[in-house]
Amino acid sequence: MWGLLITWIVTSISLFIVSRLSFLGVEIDKFSTALWSAIVFGLLNATLGAVLKFVTFPFIFLTFGLVALMINAAIFALAAAFVDGFTLRNGFWSAFFGSIALSIVNWACFNFLGQVGLL
Repeated sequence: MWGLLITWIVTSISLFIVSRLSFLGVEIDKFSTALWSAIVFGLLNATLGAVLKFVTFPFIFLTFGLVALMINAAIFALAAAFVDGFTLRNGFWSAFFGSIALSIVNWACFNFLGQVGLL
């Protein structure tokens, strides 16, 4: 239970950080929107993302993961479409680079928390 809560908070913080990188075109108006966005993104990624990655596995394998990046961008854009206050200024490209930035920031945060012994 604590792991799920920590993951939710860290992903919310990561989304908020990504939204403050203005060159990406990801806009989140306040932190409470980031909290809702993290829930929606996590649920979409766990359900629709898992199904899409399973079905498209041969294409993911053949393209060395490029299709997986496209699926992550689509899930990111879908989460932005569902949450008020979470917008993508440049459409698909904001979703593409925003999802990559979110992965990097999430990795850095979880790596830091693991090193200081909080995970």
